Amino acid sequence: MEFTNVVENRASVRKFSNEDVNIEDLKEIVRLAGKSPSPNNSQPWKFVIIKNKEKIDKIAEIVHNKIDTLFPKDVENVKSTVERFSTFFTDAPVLVAVLSTDYSAVVDKILPENEITHEELNAMRNYPDVQSIGAAIQTFLLASVDKGLGACWLSGLLVAKKEIEDYLEIGKGSQLTACIAVGKALGETNQNEKKDLQEILEVIE
Repeated sequence: MEFTNVVENRASVRKFSNEDVNIEDLKEIVRLAGKSPSPNNSQPWKFVIIKNKEKIDKIAEIVHNKIDTLFPKDVENVKSTVERFSTFFTDAPVLVAVLSTDYSAVVDKILPENEITHEELNAMRNYPDVQSIGAAIQTFLLASVDKGLGACWLSGLLVAKKEIEDYLEIGKGSQLTACIAVGKALGETNQNEKKDLQEILEVIE
């Protein structure tokens, strides 16, 4: 598929068929995601492919329980809407946990002498490691479209970030940054309407 078509056909897919996803296709998608830019080529990411239905359902249960704890009261069905958008991944045959890993910047070598911490500098630079994770996820989404798959970038379930990390036994030096639901889309998918070019572009000459 041509690049323009891939971009224009990318949509946040939330309904999936029960058709299995080829593991080799998933590996190739992750390989391409790993080509994304990162600070000092640190590549501060790891992709954990979860195909086990029981584990996917357990993660959804963890998220449900956390939402119940955070929002014991509901107003105008807001809570149920949040729950639906945070756990629809149970219908997907694959859930990918995207981990961010610790990274070192070149400038870290001189930070102690300048009384600046890595964390402080990272904040000044607006978290380039997190930005690069976003780039890798976007590449993952586009590569999924190219493979004829549907996918959705998930952040709502991060309300239970610590609990999910414990369940998946994510070790020190890594943390859960996002998840991606992947599978064959159920029915036709359409990209939501986007802003016109004039609204998002400014040219300074």
